[in-house]
Amino acid sequence: MKIFVVEDEEEIANDIAACLNDAGFVVSKCDNGEDAWFLGSTEQFDAIILDLGLPKIDGLSVLKRWRQEDVTVPIIVLTARGNWTERVEVINSGADDYLSKPFQMEELIARLRALLRRSSGHINPQIQAGTLTLDMNQKSITVNGNATPLTPLEFRAICYLIHHQDRVVSREELKEHIYEQEEGRIDNAVEAIITRLRRKLGHDQIETRRGMGYCLKAAP
Repeated sequence: MKIFVVEDEEEIANDIAACLNDAGFVVSKCDNGEDAWFLGSTEQFDAIILDLGLPKIDGLSVLKRWRQEDVTVPIIVLTARGNWTERVEVINSGADDYLSKPFQMEELIARLRALLRRSSGHINPQIQAGTLTLDMNQKSITVNGNATPLTPLEFRAICYLIHHQDRVVSREELKEHIYEQEEGRIDNAVEAIITRLRRKLGHDQIETRRGMGYCLKAAP
């Protein structure tokens, strides 16, 4: 899952990115509102963490522009002030959640996971897809109740497919959501990851739709 972190304080941005990486997410960062507005409007993210106190364009204005452009990605707003009038304006402008600074990283990650579950139509922390069960809190995957160890890339891939189960995901889309920006994206790398996942989780779990991509079915 690919998270866009918009924060101009470098230390905070790096801390958030590191914690999100440890939790199994792919992170893109931005330190100003102007670039954030463009990237959030043109690239596909699974969620956005947006600070209000940004240079060039403030975070609230960026949020309002995204919603006016029908950018529907879940957004968590970070604010240093946290007074109730600002929180009301943030929610009324289209934010899905907010956190006042300083905050605990564990709370940010918990709120992010909850938003991602709800945005894909799931309520429980454990997401079921046929014989597979994904637990984002434990960062684990089980097959018929049996835990299966995965590499970080394998976990990112199956996590994205389970959140988008019963939908065909193209190779390029999957690649965008499992690799960091600076990593080399080899053309056949996704196919290799899918092959390993089938070997570990079962060959019938992930379908290949020729010329289209991959589909993880909700039922066996």
